[in-house]
Amino acid sequence: MAPLLRIQNLTTEFTSDGTTTRAVKGISLVLHKGETVGIVGESGSGKSVTSLSVMRLIASPPGKIASGEIFYHNRQGQEIDLLKLPEQEMRKYRGNEIAMIFQEPMTSLNPVFTCGYQVLEALQLHKQLDKKSAKAQTIELFKKVQLPRPEAIFDSYPHQISGGQKQRVMIAMAMSCDPSILIADEPTTALDVTVQATILDLMRKLQQENEMGILFITHDLGVIAELAQRVVVMYKGNIVEEGPVREIFQNPKHPYTKGLLACRPPLDRKLNKLPVVGDFMKEVEGNS
Repeated sequence: MAPLLRIQNLTTEFTSDGTTTRAVKGISLVLHKGETVGIVGESGSGKSVTSLSVMRLIASPPGKIASGEIFYHNRQGQEIDLLKLPEQEMRKYRGNEIAMIFQEPMTSLNPVFTCGYQVLEALQLHKQLDKKSAKAQTIELFKKVQLPRPEAIFDSYPHQISGGQKQRVMIAMAMSCDPSILIADEPTTALDVTVQATILDLMRKLQQENEMGILFITHDLGVIAELAQRVVVMYKGNIVEEGPVREIFQNPKHPYTKGLLACRPPLDRKLNKLPVVGDFMKEVEGNS
């Protein structure tokens, strides 16, 4: 079966003051139907730039997708290169077939519109629903993501609800058009562990119901171990290691992956000094 998403030799770069920096350096990866692929790495490793490149949301200038191909296997059974689509055509896929949960719900939701209106607007835009039908479907989505008092939250502004509730509104918005692919960029970073567990359970349930492919971007290896089937490790814009989660966690090959895993404090013993990634990368950096 053809993968839902196939990224080949993607390079994305940014130019500032005459200097060009490659944030993503010729990476390739695939995502299949019903699969969760975790992308991990420190801040600045290229994770979010990869996801924004897939959505074609790189601001130009200063950024641009310099080279590569991003193939999407659409609902009609066609494999199309998203990078070759005119912007107007790309809008039909963005949000409708490929949706994204952005990193920070506090800033992703518009503070001057109610939560319900922001989801309703997406339904009217992509599904051409009338206002009454879109409102009814929005409230059903709020129930599906287990928001308390969905009718009240429909009329609430973002500042009137909690961080966890904002994140559920974002998930409802992303799920509103039943996408084939969901890109989740650090969706649980700002949440406490209890709410985080609930959100992860919710995403698993929605994935099973819709057979979505999920690209889950995070620096939290514990979340990847719980949610993903495969993991891609990024370092300075490159993919340095990838494979099944169990294999990578039990037998990492690259020093950077070893460093990420070692930096998690063990629960069974007390350390005098917590390792850092740099301890494992000295040899690699010395040879580069």
